[in-house]
Amino acid sequence: MGSTAAPRIAAFLTALATAIVIVAISILPFLSPPWVSFEQGRAQADAWTGYTPAELNAATGAILSDLVFGPPNFDARVDGQLVLNEREQSHMRDVRGVFTGFFVLAIVAAAGLVVAYAGARRLGHPERWWRAVRAGALGTIVGVVVGGVIVFFAFDAAFEVFHRLFFAGGTYLFDPATDRLVQLFPFRFWDETTMVLGVLIVAISLLVAFVAGRRARHAMARAHADDSSAAQSIGRPGSEPVS
Repeated sequence: MGSTAAPRIAAFLTALATAIVIVAISILPFLSPPWVSFEQGRAQADAWTGYTPAELNAATGAILSDLVFGPPNFDARVDGQLVLNEREQSHMRDVRGVFTGFFVLAIVAAAGLVVAYAGARRLGHPERWWRAVRAGALGTIVGVVVGGVIVFFAFDAAFEVFHRLFFAGGTYLFDPATDRLVQLFPFRFWDETTMVLGVLIVAISLLVAFVAGRRARHAMARAHADDSSAAQSIGRPGSEPVS
């Protein structure tokens, strides 16, 4: 039982780690100022906030810097006035905590993939690792598609469930008429960013699945060739060890 369960558990953890790493890699481009500035332009964040393009870029750049690099003060100012009020700053600190936790998890997952691959090679079954990676990539695609369908048909419920998983109730609700946080990042910003993120996750997952599938087949073919070569060697005259 234990010897049978161990490979399955290892395969599941490898697949899960693959999914986590793919999502983490996919998120990174969307934390960059060029993307945020591009989407803010499409979402007309300057009209929502009343800021000039230079003021908008400066405020957003400071918020992104605090989010990605810290310290998590989120005390950007425009004309000497705080951009985010205390409640918005508190929410952004919560967001940074979630991001930090997820990317720490992604680093652990990436390290786990390396260790698992080394172990699979040492045991002579690298194809098992590649198959698990392929399963994780394909599972990620299924997850994105299912999540997309749920969000499309039940956005409000999905929004509420997602935020309740990570934030205290009510701390993530803001008024677009008065709160800068949702003026800087309007609904269209998140709508389009989420769609492009989903497409990128699927694209990376397809690439990983393709490469992993090929590597698994190559490893299997090599293992069969080695077995055939060993069998032929044993069958040759004079190959038996002298007693």
